[in-house]
Amino acid sequence: MSTTSPTTTTISVSGMTCGHCVSAVSEELESLAGVEAVDVELNAGGISTVTITSNKELPPADIGEAVAEAGYLVVANEA
Repeated sequence: MSTTSPTTTTISVSGMTCGHCVSAVSEELESLAGVEAVDVELNAGGISTVTITSNKELPPADIGEAVAEAGYLVVANEA
């Protein structure tokens, strides 16, 4: 039996402007199975960076749905 190391997923979210926004997004993401921590770097009025630490890979659709449930939008990272 092997132990897996935590997986880190970073997403960009638009529309967040305050601490309440951070709480809403964090709460929805933390409710996903396997999520251990959510760290939000708020960029009020711009694109905020959200880092999700989980014990398994998270399907992008699940992440998007959780963020949408909080009332925000995951945007594509600019390459």
